[in-house]
Amino acid sequence: MSTTAVPAITQTGQPVLILKEGSSQTRGRDAQRNNILAAKIIAEVLKSSLGPRGMDKMLVDTLGDVTITNDGATILKEIDVQHPAAKMMVEVSKTTDNEVGDGTTSSVVLAGSLLEKAEELIEKDVHPTIIVDGYRTAAEQALKVLERIAIKVKPDDKDWLTKIARTSMLTKLVSDEAEDLAHLVVDALVQVAERTDGTFKVDIDNVKVEKKPGGSLKDTKLVRGIVIDKEVVHAGMPKRIENAKIALVNSPLEIEKTEFSAEIRITDPTQMKQFLDEESHLLKNMVEKVQSVGANVLFCQKGIDDIAQHYLSKAGILTIRRVKESDVTKLAKATGGRISSNLEDLTVRDLGEAALVEERKIEEDKWVFVEGCKNPKAVTILVRGGSQRIVDEAERSLHDALMVVKDVLEKPAVVAGGGAPEAHVAHELREWSSKLSGREQLAVQKFAESIETIPLILAENAGLDPIDTQVELRAKHSQGKVWYGISVLDGGVTDIYEKNVFEPLAVKEQIIKSATEAACMLLRIDDVIASGKMRGPPGPPRGGPGEGGPGMGEE
Repeated sequence: MSTTAVPAITQTGQPVLILKEGSSQTRGRDAQRNNILAAKIIAEVLKSSLGPRGMDKMLVDTLGDVTITNDGATILKEIDVQHPAAKMMVEVSKTTDNEVGDGTTSSVVLAGSLLEKAEELIEKDVHPTIIVDGYRTAAEQALKVLERIAIKVKPDDKDWLTKIARTSMLTKLVSDEAEDLAHLVVDALVQVAERTDGTFKVDIDNVKVEKKPGGSLKDTKLVRGIVIDKEVVHAGMPKRIENAKIALVNSPLEIEKTEFSAEIRITDPTQMKQFLDEESHLLKNMVEKVQSVGANVLFCQKGIDDIAQHYLSKAGILTIRRVKESDVTKLAKATGGRISSNLEDLTVRDLGEAALVEERKIEEDKWVFVEGCKNPKAVTILVRGGSQRIVDEAERSLHDALMVVKDVLEKPAVVAGGGAPEAHVAHELREWSSKLSGREQLAVQKFAESIETIPLILAENAGLDPIDTQVELRAKHSQGKVWYGISVLDGGVTDIYEKNVFEPLAVKEQIIKSATEAACMLLRIDDVIASGKMRGPPGPPRGGPGEGGPGMGEE
């Protein structure tokens, strides 16, 4: 029942105000129903974009910018969700995206399905706390099943990593180029991965993704070094330098202005000349310092004075100024150089090395490529495509692929895709639930049904009959065929292992964890109290005829 907060009255007729005027309160079944409905609507929005046959969404923001994507996290980020329960579903997708990078759509769809099934039990008077306990036990059991059936792989086995990256991109706009892009992603991550005691640590930021419309997705390439979206500062400088010795500087090549206002009194013209000469001399010394350590390329994070530019171009030093801090850090990792905060301290040991530094024209912009680094710990993937929308979506797809390969490098275990692990978990949970007593058994069975919705939605999106698919899937899994799932591209239930479609175990675990936690949290809510809005301009009166009219606030 939904109510507006009504002030209680004491025996003397004095009102007792508990909630602010205009607050509303929804309690009990109504509150649960509203929350579950909001979460289901969010899941419904994403449902059709699951899997290789999933559809894309076109999102238009208030400024008219268009985003076309089927990435769950992006869709939920772009739509402005107001309902508090729906906001929690958005959080689920964000968490999954940050943690493992893929499976965002699945986690939201699973959370929606868990709530839908829970509603059926609530209608039969099963207490929400019992459902929550049942779901939690079922989730733990599901994680054990996944751990047991997972295939252990070698973290540096490029074949496995490529299969993982390819599967991630098959569901995206870039599916036709998935094979080529998968190789780029794996090469990039294996290059930047740090190995310690047989385990890998990967910082995804060390793979820089630059995008530029033009050409086609096939022109996307891996640069073993860094691409900087700046041009050489002076027309007289060389545009190409081989065997580059690179200085990375964090201080400006300018005469710094004084902090406080100062004036210089000049009484005759010769003093003026001395003053200018001294300034020029200081700048020349800075350039000579760079020259003396043998640098022929200079990347500067700050500004460079025009006179300094002149001397640098005379010295034949290719120079870029105002380079982003993140790019300078990546350059240091790629070239093996060290960033100098003070020009005076620059030494030969601080220089980075690259086989080639060159300015190239890409479409209408000039970018500088630092290529052929010896053992780069930071690399760049340059994404090309027919239009801005395509390169944007390709960048999102590559982010997902990079994340799933990182997951496998850090936790080397995989499962087949196509809804096979979900179908198997559902089968095992159904068998396990029969050993439980009490109403918790019902919750575990509903959890099994919920997790089975993932392969069924895949089938539905592929145009298959969900009922026939469900029957066939259950039959195969009861015969112990673990890797039978939905082969979306062939349209039927087959052995997904043979189709070479694999996903990281970490992603599947995260989907179950975050979806279960979100569903349990929403199920425990039985009272929603919304505080009254701040008084704004007068609008149409809300609620009953007496509200907001004369007599308001009268005792």
